[in-house]
Amino acid sequence: MPRADRLFQIIQLLRRSTRPVTGAALAAELEVSTRTVYRDIAVLVAQRVPITGEPGFGYLLDADYDMPPLMLTQVELEAIVLGAQWVAGRDDPLLSPAANDVLAKIVAAVPAHLRPFVMAPTTGVPPRLVPVEDIVDAAMLRNAIRARSKLRLVYRDRHGEQTERTIWPILLGYAEASRILIAWCETRKGFRHFRTDRIVAAEALNQRIPHSKADLHRRWEEWRALELSRSS
Repeated sequence: MPRADRLFQIIQLLRRSTRPVTGAALAAELEVSTRTVYRDIAVLVAQRVPITGEPGFGYLLDADYDMPPLMLTQVELEAIVLGAQWVAGRDDPLLSPAANDVLAKIVAAVPAHLRPFVMAPTTGVPPRLVPVEDIVDAAMLRNAIRARSKLRLVYRDRHGEQTERTIWPILLGYAEASRILIAWCETRKGFRHFRTDRIVAAEALNQRIPHSKADLHRRWEEWRALELSRSS
């Protein structure tokens, strides 16, 4: 690991902890010697990073310390690029161009020696072979989730039969070949997954969902875990 990345990682490790972190613990995390960690700590202190402590006791980072924006490692940049590439290829009219805009902003903000990791990454996402064709705008579904608004759906199942339902939208998931709206269905009295390409119509109702997003998300995760255990 380059020394600049290692110094950044030390700051990140100290930032995560509210208690002193020993040099040995830092060395184990970074897979280097404790002597290397002590030298790196000395370099950071010389650069006026507010680290207190000493060998054998541990080190603390001042809670008010704030690093400059976009202090990213090479691996972190590659992770961001890979994620943005995947989003850009999902045919979402708002998120796909936004992902490309994010990459352009990162290229403009990071130091010159890191730009190749964005402009010529070592990882990539294969192009989507079949585009998703939705009747309902995904942005409207996301807005309903944010506003905690109930939705009235006209939904077509795999057999072509249409039903009308009132749902509590929780999460819009992006799979490789489709988008999935995760919701509590008032009609079925349970959690359901709706493929967005089968939603014939959707209307945001002037009715608030009576539970918080965090609570619904937790309950859905518990339901999903139970369903997976039953199927295994």
